[in-house]
Amino acid sequence: MKTIKLGTSSLTASRLAFGCWRIAGTRDNLKSAAEADAEARTAVVAAYEAGYTLFDGADIYGGGRAEEILGATLKSVPGMRERILITSKSGVRHAGSPTPDAPGRYDFSPDYIVKSCEESLKRLGIETIDLYMLHRPDYLGDPHEIAGAFAQLYDAGKVRFFGVSNFRPSLVNALQAACPFPLAVNQVEISLAQLAAFEDGTLDQCLEKNITPMAWSPLGAGLLGDGAKRLLPAQQGYKTDDIVKVLDEIAAARGVSRTVIAFAWLLRHPSKIVPIVGTTNPGRIREAVKATEFELSREEWYRLFIAARGEALP
Repeated sequence: MKTIKLGTSSLTASRLAFGCWRIAGTRDNLKSAAEADAEARTAVVAAYEAGYTLFDGADIYGGGRAEEILGATLKSVPGMRERILITSKSGVRHAGSPTPDAPGRYDFSPDYIVKSCEESLKRLGIETIDLYMLHRPDYLGDPHEIAGAFAQLYDAGKVRFFGVSNFRPSLVNALQAACPFPLAVNQVEISLAQLAAFEDGTLDQCLEKNITPMAWSPLGAGLLGDGAKRLLPAQQGYKTDDIVKVLDEIAAARGVSRTVIAFAWLLRHPSKIVPIVGTTNPGRIREAVKATEFELSREEWYRLFIAARGEALP
């Protein structure tokens, strides 16, 4: 697979990332825990063998289970750790922690950032996380305190580079002004079903600052692919019928699936968006790589953009 440098860091990653959110959610009533975990490890190995070298995770995915599964896979596949980049994220706290009356919230306090990172390292069974991100903006987060936590983790050799997720451009600027390390990525929702990053300055800032945008839910939670299985509340109003129609037309002309075209649409942007492939199906993991093998024309790109807007450009 083609590769890309992440921001101004020294990290070189595959053009697509493999998302680990769903690998901890494959259990159902028809499978034992062992069977479900084996399927999850199979998905991770399929991504590795298909050329994915960027594995995206977070401390809350499956309550830490996703990191444990990735860690177990690293131990079972010789040389894998040395050939891939591992990300994790911190800052989301569920209701009831640490006290029963505590609400669900975000927490960028320095102690919590450091503690979360150390716990992720234990679950992953590694000494250093390649890219560590703040998950969702904490309204009480102090950029200078965050920078101090970053410095502590860096000096201890626990993190190589840092990034953010779901940050608006002004908050990226505030944190970068206080932080001695250049932020490598901003991971946000970007897809033909969610165009906000094109209009709110996020991608403009990525171009200006050489920050790599990583796109979570690049298929609109599956609405642009073979169907949605787990929509977030904010995604339930997405209207994708007209988009899917154009995707299918271009896919037929190109001889690939609509999901490949949806990934290729993101890859075409000059900010060098890195889509996060979230499926656990080995065939679909491999199929997505086809998006890196060709480039959409400007005409094809704009046909899809206009379909996503629902109206012609002004």
